[in-house]
This record gives sequence, structure tokens and C-alpha cells, in this order.
Amino acid sequence: MSTTSSDPLATLATLPGVTDAVDSVRKAVDRVYGHRVMRRRSNEVTSEAALRGARGSAALSGADWNLEEVRRRTDFTGDSEARVVGAALRLTAEAGQLLSIWRQSPLRVLARLHLVAAGGAAPEDAVGRPRLAGEPVDEPLIEAPLPGADEVAGRLEGLSGLILSGSEAPALVMASVVHGELLALRPFGSYNGLVARTAERIVLIGSGLDPKSICPAEVGHAGQGRAAYVAAFEGYLSGTPEGMAAWITHCGRAAELGARESTAVCEALQRGAA
Repeated sequence: MSTTSSDPLATLATLPGVTDAVDSVRKAVDRVYGHRVMRRRSNEVTSEAALRGARGSAALSGADWNLEEVRRRTDFTGDSEARVVGAALRLTAEAGQLLSIWRQSPLRVLARLHLVAAGGAAPEDAVGRPRLAGEPVDEPLIEAPLPGADEVAGRLEGLSGLILSGSEAPALVMASVVHGELLALRPFGSYNGLVARTAERIVLIGSGLDPKSICPAEVGHAGQGRAAYVAAFEGYLSGTPEGMAAWITHCGRAAELGARESTAVCEALQRGAA
């Protein structure tokens, strides 16, 4: 991003369409948090949101399982799809535990997320650290050119600085940039998409927009389809104002759909159907 503002995220927040996206997300989040079920059964909604978010994130990484299969399954050590679903479930469980560390050292959190995702499935010396020059990357959905290891290291430091410096921009903008940058860098040898979407979740929780983690944006990303996800991400890669706005509004729609999903869960709990 090229901007003369001291707060580049705040500049992004003024792009056409972004303000409307922020407002739509806030209204959807307020609606689910205001549901009467949340006064008594918020822990159940949080658990269900985590499950559905994990399923959605795994679907984008090539393991598009039925929700009930994800709910029923206990062994995720089998084929590659099972490992992806297992990684997604572990990451959603971990996300809420890392908020205090995220505020102090985002790079430590990213390393931890990759360690959790890999779960012993990757070579031990390649887990929890940015990839080195020449190391391959396994990322099934994203085919964009892969930045070199030196560029990855520099941009990760820049992202960390951006997070630590704070911003007046809405949480949606910060979450979208963190998600997009990690997807662009693919800093690890595996599970980058899962890590990027979990980092987005952490920002939305830690910002106070979704403190109970009941609005799984991963559900909305998957619901809009893999093709739409990739197309919006290409907007982020372009770095143009139009492209960045398209990516942020796509992420906003995903968060809004996640909130609507949890509103439906609240309705089902109220009827005694879940």
C-alpha cells in the first residue's frame, strides 16, 4: 500500500464501499449479541460458531466436509483432508487463548498458530517459523506468485509494526489487511490459509467487535465460494484502491454472514432445535 497518511489503515477505511461494509458488519454483530439466547447460552453459541468456522476455513483449504461429519468425527489423523479439518478445529480452539500475546508479539502468535495447525504433520525443523529460501509451500487454493524468503521476513516485520502501532481504523479493516497480507506472503510451508483466517478471527475478537467469538467470518468466506474468495484476494494483491476496497468489502460480507449464521443458531436454540 502506498499512502502518505501516518495511519494507512485509516486511509483504507475511507475507500468507497468500505464504510458501508463496516456499518453492515456492526449491525449484524449487534443483532446477534442482542439476541435473548445470548443472555443465557452464549457459551453454546461460541462453541457452535467455532465448529462452523473451522468447517468453513477447512472447506476453503480443500476439505469441504459436511458440518455433521465434522461434529461427529474424532480422528483427524487419516488422509490430507482429515488433517486439514483437524488443523482448522485446533486453530479455532486456540484463537481465543492468544489475545494477550497478539497485542505484544503478533509474530509469536503466528508461529504458534502454525505449530498448532501442523500438529506434528510437518518436519519439526520447519514448523512455527517463516520458510527459508528454496523451501516449498503447499497452499491448495492460492496460486499467486510466491514472495521470496527475504521479502516475507521484511513484510512480516512491517505487518507486526502496523498491528503494534495501533490504528483508528475499524476492526474490519485491520482484520482484512492481516488476512490478506498473510495470504499474500504464505510465510509457512503449509496451512497458510488456515493461519491467515485464524489471524483475522483473532483481530475481530481482540478489537472488541466480536469478543465472544460468535461471528465466524470463515463461514461467510466459504459461503461466498472459493472463486469469489480468490477473486477478492486478487484485489488485495493489486494494491489499488479499488482492489483493496473489494477485498475489505468481501471480508465484511464474510463477517456479516458469520454473524447471521450465529443468529440462526440462536433461533434454533430458542426453539429447542439445537
